[in-house]
Amino acid sequence: MMKTLLTLGLLVLSNTFMTIAWYGHLKFPEWKGFNKLGLFSIILISWSIALLEYIFQVPANKIGFKGNGGPFSLVQLKVIQEIITLVVFSVFTLVFFKNQSIKWNHLVAFILIIFAVYFMLKK
Repeated sequence: MMKTLLTLGLLVLSNTFMTIAWYGHLKFPEWKGFNKLGLFSIILISWSIALLEYIFQVPANKIGFKGNGGPFSLVQLKVIQEIITLVVFSVFTLVFFKNQSIKWNHLVAFILIIFAVYFMLKK
């Protein structure tokens, strides 16, 4: 149970940094000092943030993988990571990009992915 919770916690942290690295720079035009950055600077900032993603992602996979004594198969880890990515992305979008919305068809797609996770974990 501890490895499960640790794996999930690390995956949430990892995906939080990944989402910030991939999409956070889209807010730069609104922030003083960041609004005039060139593409190369934005890439360097995003890579720096993405390094934090890997600091959490690699241990999550190592701890969670059945081959290392963890509770999840490789496929299960991937599917879990994808659902966490969608949840983190949805929260990020609603908090930081208030002009964006989650529509009914997005919710249906998310629910179908949750079913995918359910069937993936079913023994």
